[in-house]
Amino acid sequence: MSTASNLFDNLFIFEMANSHQGSVEHGIDIIHEMGKIARKHNIKAAVKLQYRELDTFIHPEYKERTDVKHIPRFMSTRLEYEQFTQLVAAIKEEGMISMVTPFDETGVDWCMDQGVDIIKIASCSALDWPLLEKVVLTSKPIILSTGGKTLSDIDKLYNFFSHRRSEFAFLHCVAEYPAPEEHLQLDFIDRMNRRYPEITIGYSGHEDPNDNMVPMLAIAKGAKILERHVGLPTESITLNAYSMNPAQADKWVESALRAQKMCHLKKEGEKYISQEEIDSLNSLMRGVYLKHDVEEGTVLTRDDVFFAMPCHEKQMTSGEFINGIVASRNYAKNEELHEKRVLTGVNLARSVVHDAKGMLYEAGIALGNEFEVELSHHYGMQHFRQIGAIIISIINREYCKKLLVILPGQKHPVHAHKVKEETFQLLYGDLTVNIEGEEKHMKPGDIQTVLRGEKHSFTSAKGAIFEEVSTTHVRNDSYYEDPNISRLDPMERKTILKRW
Repeated sequence: MSTASNLFDNLFIFEMANSHQGSVEHGIDIIHEMGKIARKHNIKAAVKLQYRELDTFIHPEYKERTDVKHIPRFMSTRLEYEQFTQLVAAIKEEGMISMVTPFDETGVDWCMDQGVDIIKIASCSALDWPLLEKVVLTSKPIILSTGGKTLSDIDKLYNFFSHRRSEFAFLHCVAEYPAPEEHLQLDFIDRMNRRYPEITIGYSGHEDPNDNMVPMLAIAKGAKILERHVGLPTESITLNAYSMNPAQADKWVESALRAQKMCHLKKEGEKYISQEEIDSLNSLMRGVYLKHDVEEGTVLTRDDVFFAMPCHEKQMTSGEFINGIVASRNYAKNEELHEKRVLTGVNLARSVVHDAKGMLYEAGIALGNEFEVELSHHYGMQHFRQIGAIIISIINREYCKKLLVILPGQKHPVHAHKVKEETFQLLYGDLTVNIEGEEKHMKPGDIQTVLRGEKHSFTSAKGAIFEEVSTTHVRNDSYYEDPNISRLDPMERKTILKRW
């Protein structure tokens, strides 16, 4: 199973359904209009068709009935295989992705014969297991709508396609036509992204075609695919209440792109802070000023200073001041203070603890109340963010359980254990474990065992949390390759915290 495929990310789907009105010419006109929109906005776009072999899809006694919903529309807009082939060719000529929703097994065969790029499963077919078995054998990328499906239903689909190593994505969908805004439940996109983090999640909309707030909200919730019904009105053709005309589709794309721009992180995994933002805030901050004349060497306390704006460049801010700062020169009354806060081991330890707690929060890992924290700083706290680890001891009996937090870019040096055998399972982030010179690149869920006496080290590019299950942890059972570490007393390279 591939994860978060580039094929799916930021994909716009124009669903034609039956809006071709049974006319190849009209269908090609719709495709041309969607192609114009795709080129105008330089988007990755797909046009989606619907395939049914009506001779077998509809019961023979019902083909001429007009009192059964959908059947008259299907029969009146019927296209044959050769005509659909022309539409697929037109989609590709416009530089767009060809996509089809087959409602029966014959439709799947047509998709294969015509070289369709993506197969879409409609909400009404999402639990049609004979159809799904046929689709999965194609090895085509698959997008599934989940309208009317419970979380349990979606779990079944996730496992069905995951076990078969399919490339697939889910669309949150409310299968009402049109869908009232109070039924949209866009928060469910959040739930799906948390539950299926390796799968691209999108949104298939059936709301008012003029409501462009909904796609913007869907993107803000994490939708990477957007789908809407489109058509082309004429003097004789009127669109239904949930289909967009080209002008509405253009506005829909424009609104979605605005939302992507507003939501996009400018730094991967971090919040970007511009110089303009920094300057704006600095202009409102308070600086530190002296209440009276101060001689060089004076140990300053809160009674010696006051805080006021403006805060000048290189001046100490009110947030940076702590008792115990030593004046490096003489100061006059009302003069701004230009000193630097000295970073101590306590400051550094507190900083990394805060980062570790934040990673645990983000990973959704609760520690409870009974644990001990060890900051393992092999070359001192001043180098901890480069070399070290945060080790959280949960249990240490005949068996031992720990959680290790590795900060972004941090490495844990080469060492081995004589008494302890340990197994790692990565819970969050990325981890590279080196065992006897062989690198193992782990992703969440992966397990790696380290045998007694095996030299090993580990590092993480973006940060990691992994569980270590081992035999009893024995003090002084870590033997480091670097003699500079080995010469240190364990208390010189460890800081123990009973609570944080």
